[in-house]
Amino acid sequence: MRDRPRPSTMEGVTDQTPSQPPIIVWGVTHGDRPFRTVQLSDGTVGLAHDITDVVRLAYDAGLSPVDLDDPATVRWVGGGKYTWT
Repeated sequence: MRDRPRPSTMEGVTDQTPSQPPIIVWGVTHGDRPFRTVQLSDGTVGLAHDITDVVRLAYDAGLSPVDLDDPATVRWVGGGKYTWT
């Protein structure tokens, strides 16, 4: 008797890993003028000293409009959008 191929247990299952938002704002780097590193999905990295810098970096990368309160758009690491010191 010939063995039949067994169906895969993963058949029909899709990857459920959530995608990263297009903007990631990392925690504050302290210094004379504190800043946060901004990473964009296209690999662009910039420095932001306030919220307007985050919006400007996103706009320059072609991401507009930007909803800073939407977790699908921006991931804030080490504090929210009002944490800059």
